[in-house]
Amino acid sequence: MEHYIKSWAEAAPRLVAVAAGRAPADLVVRGGILVNVQSREILDGWQVAIADGRFAYVGPDASHCIGPDSQVIEANGRYMIPGLCDGHMHIESGMLTPAEFAAAVVPHGTTTMFTDPHEIANVLGLAGVRMMHDEALMQPVNIYTQMPSCAPSAPGLETTGFEISAQDVAEAMAWPGIIGLGEMMNFPGVVNGDPKMLAEMAATMNAGKTVGGHYASPDKGHAFSAYVAGGPADDHEGTAEADAIARVRLGMKSMMRLGSAWYDVESQITAVTEKGLDSRNFILCTDDCHSGTLVNDGHMNRVVRHAIDCGCDPLIALQMATINTATHFGLERELGSVAPGRRADMILTSDLKTLPIEHVIARGRTVAIDGKITVECPHYDWPASARHTVHMGKVLGAADFEIKAPDGKNTVTAKVIGVVENQAPTEALLADLPVNNGIVEGDNGVCQIALVERHRATGEVVNGFVSGFGYTGQMAIASTVAHDSHHMIVVGTSRDDMARAANRLGEVGGGVTVWKDGKELSLVKLPIAGLMSDSPAAEVAAKADEMVAAMATCGCTLNNAYMQHSLLALVVIPALRISDLGLVDVTKFEITDLFEDTE
Repeated sequence: MEHYIKSWAEAAPRLVAVAAGRAPADLVVRGGILVNVQSREILDGWQVAIADGRFAYVGPDASHCIGPDSQVIEANGRYMIPGLCDGHMHIESGMLTPAEFAAAVVPHGTTTMFTDPHEIANVLGLAGVRMMHDEALMQPVNIYTQMPSCAPSAPGLETTGFEISAQDVAEAMAWPGIIGLGEMMNFPGVVNGDPKMLAEMAATMNAGKTVGGHYASPDKGHAFSAYVAGGPADDHEGTAEADAIARVRLGMKSMMRLGSAWYDVESQITAVTEKGLDSRNFILCTDDCHSGTLVNDGHMNRVVRHAIDCGCDPLIALQMATINTATHFGLERELGSVAPGRRADMILTSDLKTLPIEHVIARGRTVAIDGKITVECPHYDWPASARHTVHMGKVLGAADFEIKAPDGKNTVTAKVIGVVENQAPTEALLADLPVNNGIVEGDNGVCQIALVERHRATGEVVNGFVSGFGYTGQMAIASTVAHDSHHMIVVGTSRDDMARAANRLGEVGGGVTVWKDGKELSLVKLPIAGLMSDSPAAEVAAKADEMVAAMATCGCTLNNAYMQHSLLALVVIPALRISDLGLVDVTKFEITDLFEDTE
């Protein structure tokens, strides 16, 4: 392994000797102000000594640890804070492989990530999870993998490239970088005692690991208690203060997210800042960040800053992004604080409120200075099976995107997926749409959406309607990022352009493409599983910026419209979604007709 770190037990003899002054440290940082997240104190003049990638001495004077070959870093009055931890995230959402994701976030001070690769699991199954896990372990920072729990996320409502079984979960629990079970999205399955879901959680708990939660239901009654009783230990789906309170009251950790499209910290953190609940039960996370956010705005440093801007005490906000997260995953004695024995993950910053990330140390060595990474993030050798995953079965034409009206109808009342800005849930809308030569047409901001099957080359296309993007003129956008089953989602006002966009992604092996008036405006190539690129984050972000600009050229006014586009097939979040099996009413967890009954 490229960046192996000795276990505490292996390092203990030397750590003890260094702390006692019998042996020299590898590195000493002095002249700083320690932010102690264990005691929630600011300790001026404290120093740290590091050996074998771990903290040995932490106290007022580390001079007894300095030998002739020890490196000394002068903090010059800056704060020393623990490296930041992301409690719940999906690397694939950055359109980057683990190596390039790490390279993008390390300069922002993220030194630990708890990742759920359920996107690639839907495309490549257990083999894909193993590839993500293996590249994660090659990195100079801590990337723990949660074994995905729900592929498909809603059995019977979608078809994935692969399915995850309880046997797969049990097998993965023995892998070195697996920290627990990924978010349990099939909450109806848990509530109804589904044996497969219970078996996955049992395999996780029998291995002494943590079960991740995802309870996207407003029902806080019997169903919620039943869900928590099944094993999920955290939840990031809350959007209001009452959600956060309900979770911690039942012994869950409330994970509050600020991603590229999720703004759920401000509405929930009042549970701590105003209601006074115990902050150690709250964790900050990102869930989904695309590459543009990582390059331009930051990662966990952005979330911590935002929490502070929302009125949270800076020390409490830091606890929510360090020690609280580590403790939740059973790693309090391994990381999350600047304390003897822990992994030496630490940031130097000159201000606790604005949190400039000036110097990042991970596992005892400098990994970034002033926003620039100073180490390599090694790449996994992704096989051909991971690079050729778009199997459409045929070349599509405009006719594949025609929606036929019921016989004799001049207008129809159609069910429409209503996109809500900055939120994961959609609305279930109704629209009266015109019929032209037997074909239903979009109208008044309602455009077409199609899901193109891409795992088994069936050639099938499911068509429907969506509103909220603001598209005008003749256009289409297609993406092989289509949470969670990751078929292909095409949205457009022109069936010809929809066909062109879909076929283009078949040619290049996946990604996102925007078309207008028969011409391609932008293309983001995502050759690995149709989800990720192994190019540097800045290059992918530049392509993604072109895509966002192209969507605006097509009339789109929605904030983070691409993220909304990619979630239109997420059949576990209400109210209306599309899958390869049809239009899905997520409030009832059933396939529904496209047209209202007009009899």
